[in-house]
Amino acid sequence: MKQAFLLTISISILAACSGKTAFDATGTFEAVTVTVSAETSGKILSFDAAEGENLLAGDVICRIDSTALLLQRNTLVQQQKALLAGKPDKARQLSAIKEQIAKQNTEITRLRALVADNAVPRKQLEDAESGLAVLQSQYDASLSSLGKSSASIDGNAAVITTQMDQIDWNIGKCRVTAPVGGTVLAQYARAGEFAAAGKPLVKIGDTDHMYLRAYFSSVQLPLLSLGQKVKVWADFGGDERYPYEGTVTWISDDSEFTPKNIQTKSSRANLVYAAKIAVKNDGKLKIGLYGEVEL
Repeated sequence: MKQAFLLTISISILAACSGKTAFDATGTFEAVTVTVSAETSGKILSFDAAEGENLLAGDVICRIDSTALLLQRNTLVQQQKALLAGKPDKARQLSAIKEQIAKQNTEITRLRALVADNAVPRKQLEDAESGLAVLQSQYDASLSSLGKSSASIDGNAAVITTQMDQIDWNIGKCRVTAPVGGTVLAQYARAGEFAAAGKPLVKIGDTDHMYLRAYFSSVQLPLLSLGQKVKVWADFGGDERYPYEGTVTWISDDSEFTPKNIQTKSSRANLVYAAKIAVKNDGKLKIGLYGEVEL
């Protein structure tokens, strides 16, 4: 009877020892994700990013119909051409009056010589000089008027150019590209559907660089510091666990209640502090996978 009692005690101790946790904190693996949304409206002509596909920054995700925008741009191009065609040719329109001014200057030179020889009265020279002043005033007025007309047309043409630039910008948005590299975690649209500005298209996650969000009690905080190297164990279920080197990159300043699915070193700890531990993914780690930390 005594031996049976001792055997029971031994089994209990072994069970307790085998159940003892060797980790300091636990959590789940996460990745930085980016949700890419449409920036313009239109029918999706093609969708080139499928769930699970790895994308590089700049890879095409989908193409949205830009026919309406192209038609608007062509209309503006024709309007600008018609506007510029009505721009006055200052050189041609002022050539006649410039010829008159040149002839008047020649006549004045001739009259000055004749007046010097007393061959013609001075009044005739004065009349010629007055006529030149009138021609010069007409030239200046015409030049100013033509300049204002040209400036107005150039200004309107510049406005149209700005409108075309805006359309080109919107046309560029019809070609949706990946802003960052990563894996397509979710696809929210398909070819043939209508895309609206702000509508999510895909979610991309940087699964090459994962981090474990683990929770530590206040007693453990003095043992934790930014940049600290720790051992991270990825738990794939059963006895399948793989070690990784991790680096503490963030420690929360605020405490929070322990999440229900998280274990801490002290089961009595109600308030814990979250921390992020960066881990290089070798292809095995998945978002939501359970992990453990050894300080």
